Amino acid sequence: MKKLSGNVVASTLGLAIILLWLTNAQAAELRVLAGGAMTTIWGELKPKFEHASGHKLIVRFGTTPELIKLATTGGPFDLGVVPREVFKDAAAQAQFVAGPTTDIARVGLGIAVRSGASKPDISTPHALKQTLLKAESVATIPASAAGAQVLRAFERLGIGEAMKAKIRAQPGPAKVVEAVANGDAELGVFLINVPTAPGLDVVGPFPGDLQQDVVFTAALSTDTKETAVAQALITYLKTPEAAAIIKAKGMMP
Repeated sequence: MKKLSGNVVASTLGLAIILLWLTNAQAAELRVLAGGAMTTIWGELKPKFEHASGHKLIVRFGTTPELIKLATTGGPFDLGVVPREVFKDAAAQAQFVAGPTTDIARVGLGIAVRSGASKPDISTPHALKQTLLKAESVATIPASAAGAQVLRAFERLGIGEAMKAKIRAQPGPAKVVEAVANGDAELGVFLINVPTAPGLDVVGPFPGDLQQDVVFTAALSTDTKETAVAQALITYLKTPEAAAIIKAKGMMP
């Protein structure tokens, strides 16, 4: 079989979405569950897909525990683009179509400070450990897939107990940004794409093998009645256009 070039593939995928739009007499409303760290990405992807397809997206965001709750008791949905950790919950996994999922984006952990503040050394695991121990407070989201990885990194550095009193737990990514920007926390420690926001300066990623990625993967709901539209959205999320947006927002496709 002849291998298609990237541009041809992109055009073919785009055409598939347009054809789907043309062959549906009535526009569909697609309900999507999405990881909160992808909020800014969906801010750009959503209108582009809606314009190209004629379908409407209703996106609900949450941390991993919130997404598990939404999937199991939050009412019907059509598609999830969620951290892989959601599928480790048996009840949540049962709400998605069995089989392989489609990875959409991944991002690692990083450190941020308030804009204008001096940037501490985190170039090595030892330097990161000293920076964390010297910090008065740290904003993160313990009740999330990324937050769990942050806590595991603290444990690997041997400072799990020492960090407990420093943690300023936040309910969502926007609150991490707000806490650091307002001076309520000295450091923001979370997915590195989150603190790329006004009021914060990114110090850098976790060094070496302390770095861990959170992977956001897509799967259809077992109850969706909009299988074709949901598949078209997954197809769009793998196009070069979507990949460029994901990269621009600090994640890797």
